[in-house]
Amino acid sequence: MSMTPRPPIPSFIPESAPFTPEQRTWLNGLFAGLFGLEEGVTPLSAADVAKLLPGLVGDAVAQPESIEADDGAPWHDPAMPLPDRMKLAEGRPLPRRLMAAMAQQDCGQCGYNCHDYSAALFTQSEKRLNLCVPGGKETARMLKQLYAELESAPQAGARPAPAASPEPAPAPAALPGRSRENPVTATFLSRRRLNKPGSQKETWHIDIDLAGSDLDYTVGDSFGIIPTNDPDLVAAVIAAIDAPPDFPIGNRTLREELTHGTSLSPAPDMLFELISHMTGGERKQKAIKLAAGGDPDGDAATLDVLAALHKFQRVRPDPEAFIEALDPLQPRLYSISSSLKSTPGRVSLTVDAVRYEIDKRARHGVCSTFLGGRVAEGDTIKVYVQKAQHFALPADPSKPIIMVGPGTGVAPFRAFLHERQAIAAPGRNWLFFGHQRSAYDFFYEDEFDAMHAAGLLTRLSLAWSRDSNEKIYVQHRIREAGRELWSWIDDGAHIYVCGDALRMAKDVELAFVDVIATHGGRNPTDAMQVLSELKASDRYQTDVY
Repeated sequence: MSMTPRPPIPSFIPESAPFTPEQRTWLNGLFAGLFGLEEGVTPLSAADVAKLLPGLVGDAVAQPESIEADDGAPWHDPAMPLPDRMKLAEGRPLPRRLMAAMAQQDCGQCGYNCHDYSAALFTQSEKRLNLCVPGGKETARMLKQLYAELESAPQAGARPAPAASPEPAPAPAALPGRSRENPVTATFLSRRRLNKPGSQKETWHIDIDLAGSDLDYTVGDSFGIIPTNDPDLVAAVIAAIDAPPDFPIGNRTLREELTHGTSLSPAPDMLFELISHMTGGERKQKAIKLAAGGDPDGDAATLDVLAALHKFQRVRPDPEAFIEALDPLQPRLYSISSSLKSTPGRVSLTVDAVRYEIDKRARHGVCSTFLGGRVAEGDTIKVYVQKAQHFALPADPSKPIIMVGPGTGVAPFRAFLHERQAIAAPGRNWLFFGHQRSAYDFFYEDEFDAMHAAGLLTRLSLAWSRDSNEKIYVQHRIREAGRELWSWIDDGAHIYVCGDALRMAKDVELAFVDVIATHGGRNPTDAMQVLSELKASDRYQTDVY
């Protein structure tokens, strides 16, 4: 039987429109199917379609990506090194390569998730390339390279629209306290050390009063803190550039700008570019290499702003040029470790204070030591709530839950347990917690023991990596409990993992694959497919960093 050939799909999309060939093909097919090629339907003209583009451009850009995303976006893995992610994304449309450059944590510190940040860069509604805190300079450099490709394209990112079209209404501003761009003030209440004397760690339970902030949250959400820099570090930086602290920078002084507005670690590429214009010879060549991501002296990873100034001594940049060369001070996000149902009007965090030494100089995590020492009880701080996207208790409180949270990864699970206790949820609860030493590092020991004794915490599995010659981690306990874990999973349990993205999360995932294969009677390939199905149905959720 002969068939009439299908006529070629007409081109509805102007060549000047800011789309890749793949996106143009998809859009032409979309408009052909909707408006033109079905029997009895009069096609819209290309001009008519062009009028629709301003309203559809966001979906038009996102839709081809979402089709690709359905394959699991193999680079959307926070444990995968950036060069490997970019290799997997080769040949893909630019929005996908932009997304592959992100840290893949969907942490929200940039104000987006990874997909939405890449889409905003592609449409040029967002032009800041240094917002990915966990990706750091590596991500910023790759985004700069990809963004140059975008800017070199004809009319890249422009939104086609008729000349007479009115300007689109601006997007409504986020509610106060619901974004990094619109924080509110809250009162710092207290800190309590969670490690016992003898621990090699410094971890704090932090309480913050939300009274008057009009903030609420759901367990699983994260809490954004806008910190200030250590005043001693600020003073040392000012001394290094030999500038007056009260030098005016806009509406602030130099000291105020360095305290509240700029990141002092790590040293950004633009600072080395500035230094390269102020020196010569071998020092100039070193600064140029550092600005391009090189490491001429093997110390690039240790160079914060002060260390960079000490490396290039006697360089005295103009204060305004110096500030312009620095990255903005970014907020930090922490998993919430409390429930409003059990502690109304208050939010709790579980924070590791980062302190270390390089070349006999003390270094500090900017926000962790802000919360762990520099902010005083009763001080007001700038905060916001970052809503969780895919990290929440099951809608059915009777469902069992399995929680894996070593170290500070236990934070959201303390919140989960307080929430389930407050609502008398009938579902079973199993917590895997691990740290270095049981005598010093058992966070919330009394609480969890009481929950276990009361039956709220059905199972409590503990792993200590320094209590014996054999290092025991949570993934070992998962394999040991595999038979019962599979029974819980088979009964509909939801699995949650929180903590280190680079090592722990991947090791835990592989342990669950082993459990499914060994006790669920699957071969390794099928076991991985079962885990993928658990993820797709939101029964395996992660909050990693």
